[in-house]
Amino acid sequence: MTLATYFDYVILPILTLSVILAFIRLYKGPQIFDRVIALDLIITIGIGIITVYSIRTSQEVFLDIAMILALIAFLGTIAFSFYLEKQNHDD
Repeated sequence: MTLATYFDYVILPILTLSVILAFIRLYKGPQIFDRVIALDLIITIGIGIITVYSIRTSQEVFLDIAMILALIAFLGTIAFSFYLEKQNHDD
């Protein structure tokens, strides 16, 4: 089994299934915290898909894009958590 075959038949289907499950959690999340975590997970899985594509096509520029996306997702999650924490203290 080559690396390309492993990516196509094992890694990408697992990532696709995990994105579907994360969207279900985003839709059904009973609280806002569940939805924030689901969005962060979707972005993280997207970074994994970008990384697999970058390795598969031998284009390193996509790894830079994945790192920038990871930084933006991390900062967005921290900012939203800070907002929710402030909102809970005000009540």
